[in-house]
Amino acid sequence: MLPTLLKGGQLLFNWGDSPRNSEEEILKSVKIGICGLGTVGSGTVNVLSRNASEINSRAGCNIIIEQIGARRDNPNCDTSQISITRDIFDVVVNPDIDIVVELIGGTTVAKELVLKAIANGKHVVTANKALIAEHGNEIFKAAKEKGVTVAFEAGIAGGIPIIKSIKEGLAANKIEWLAGIINGTGNFILTEMRDKGRAFEDVLKEAQELGYAEADPTFDVEGIDAAHKLVILASIAFGIPLQFDKVFTEGITKITEEDVAYAQELGYRIKHLGIARRVGNSAELRVHPTMIPKERLLANVDGVMNAVLVQGDAVGPTLYYGAGAGDEPTASAVIADVVDLARTLTADPEHRVPHLGFQPDLLNDLEILPITETETSYYIRLSAVDKPGVLSTITQILSDAGVSIEALIQKEQPESAETAPVILLTNRTIEKDLMKAVEKIQSLPSVVGDVRHIRVESLK
Repeated sequence: MLPTLLKGGQLLFNWGDSPRNSEEEILKSVKIGICGLGTVGSGTVNVLSRNASEINSRAGCNIIIEQIGARRDNPNCDTSQISITRDIFDVVVNPDIDIVVELIGGTTVAKELVLKAIANGKHVVTANKALIAEHGNEIFKAAKEKGVTVAFEAGIAGGIPIIKSIKEGLAANKIEWLAGIINGTGNFILTEMRDKGRAFEDVLKEAQELGYAEADPTFDVEGIDAAHKLVILASIAFGIPLQFDKVFTEGITKITEEDVAYAQELGYRIKHLGIARRVGNSAELRVHPTMIPKERLLANVDGVMNAVLVQGDAVGPTLYYGAGAGDEPTASAVIADVVDLARTLTADPEHRVPHLGFQPDLLNDLEILPITETETSYYIRLSAVDKPGVLSTITQILSDAGVSIEALIQKEQPESAETAPVILLTNRTIEKDLMKAVEKIQSLPSVVGDVRHIRVESLK
């Protein structure tokens, strides 16, 4: 028998011509309340309506949108058959609702809303990565005490099922490291700079006009959005508590057209990556521009697309690619969480998949390494006075710091030019050693302007 679609308790569609012969043929109902009717909220309503047959068949129940809490209507979806309240807190206290879907964003009202939903015995689905990254430990503790679940697949990489893949699909593996392009805005900017030789400021303006970047793009271009996502991925991968304050974060605002061009010449591409890596009994959590070999799959993820590369000890490398944002891609992840919860509403809480993939009392206590202790290779670009002995002085400073050079390019300039660009690639070294050398190079009278450095990862 094919299922029905209901909204607000009303029968809208009935698939199949044969009448039901008994009450047993009617699927049980799971009622959800949606808080927020913006881009993702409207997408969730639309996908639930359009794909009701498939969704309900997979869930084994009728998923009903019982109520929506939103300050205003959204013309991009049909809510004419759904009860709407202008007070989102009405939704979390509604006794008929089983699952609250939080789509309002932010970390103040949203936190209050989610905690109140949990206190009222509601399961929660959210797309709010900032809320989970900054307050997830508190929220998960409250949820465990009430025997409910908080699901957050939509918070990372839009429609890519990366959380479920790590928590369940890779459950047999010890995750060694992961690296991801997890902010589409930054990836779009770097792609345009590479393909069209455009300046950062120029592409950022276009990204804002296209709706990829907010009027205040700080979260995207400074790496904060990616850091929120990385700390969640790392917690699930390594079984550690959420520690957003320990993520090293560096944006893309200082990347120039010259850096992008030199990277190409050296066989690399610059991507804004979130990287989490086990190092013995410690872990690295860092977000920054990274040069990666252009033949790597991750180097060829362009535009606003997202991708996450995960290295497991048993499975090896696996890559997850797709739309990292948008109304329906994100709605896809929201509804997947709703379906998962609908399937397990009657399950014993102890037998549900834990929030971070590991049992709460069995989380690891890996130390998070400061960026100064991390080890990687580096791209260095500087402008030096074009005269004998300058280059040898620079290389000697690096050698004295224990930094070995893999490649060096000194660009020829017109005879009238007083300075010339020098580009170096180093072998792997500890960051604090590299930075000591950079500081000394920067102080040389023969070096003009800032010494730029970008971390390099092979992703092998």
